[in-house]
Amino acid sequence: MEWLTAPFEATFVQRALWGGILVSAICALAGTWVVLRGMAFLGDAMSHGLLPGVALAALLGGNPMVGALLSAAVMTAGVTALGRTPKLSQDTGIGLLFVGMLSLGVIIVSRSQSFAVDLTGFLFGDVLAVREQDLALLGTALVLALTVSVLGHRAFLALAFDPRKARTLGLRPRLAHAVLLGLLALAIVASFHIVGTLLVLGLLIAPPAAALPWARGVRGVMVLAALLGAAATFFGLLLSWHLGTAAGATVSALAVTLFFLSHLASGIRRRNRPAGIRPPATD
Repeated sequence: MEWLTAPFEATFVQRALWGGILVSAICALAGTWVVLRGMAFLGDAMSHGLLPGVALAALLGGNPMVGALLSAAVMTAGVTALGRTPKLSQDTGIGLLFVGMLSLGVIIVSRSQSFAVDLTGFLFGDVLAVREQDLALLGTALVLALTVSVLGHRAFLALAFDPRKARTLGLRPRLAHAVLLGLLALAIVASFHIVGTLLVLGLLIAPPAAALPWARGVRGVMVLAALLGAAATFFGLLLSWHLGTAAGATVSALAVTLFFLSHLASGIRRRNRPAGIRPPATD
């Protein structure tokens, strides 16, 4: 039992655990829609698109979080604008923004010789360096994400499964899409300094994807995804402590492992299910 509890006697590990739990909840709210709408590439592009703002903020001695917010706003506006271009597919627009923002970030980084540590933190995060003010910021982001999710649930649901019906019902699918992009940007900006941009997709996509075969309805996917993310955080920190591995990477790797185990178990359940019994429907 001491092996299980000893790491969490350290205050910085306790803060890391709470930070990971809050990040898991935020990512579950946004990541569920990312998985349902097949927006993983967009999530990847937006996470890497934060680099110019973070690099510029660090170069000017500003707050990297403010720079990340500005880059996220640019990415969100760009994706929304390019999505309205009739002769340009959304994937093409996202890819161009991805390459453009990443290139701009590398150019800014190349202007300074002192970015090695900062860039490593940007890419991989430092979950063990979570401070009390970080927890307060994550708590605020969670409240905001939950508010957006509740208010926009009906529009997001129609947009995910039948955009034409959303338009018929007067739910303004373009506005709903823009708000959903904002929710995704909020999750990424709030999470990148905890697990890093290269690893944020682990908690953004893996837990909702793992929850999908087992949950009844979208809300069920969100709740189960938050629980799976919290479990990945707890056991990831535990393994990292005892094995001496990178904490953020271990948490993300465990989240992805849970995804594969979930779908393996789901496949076994489908094969063993008696004929005529259908899996629970998603509302």
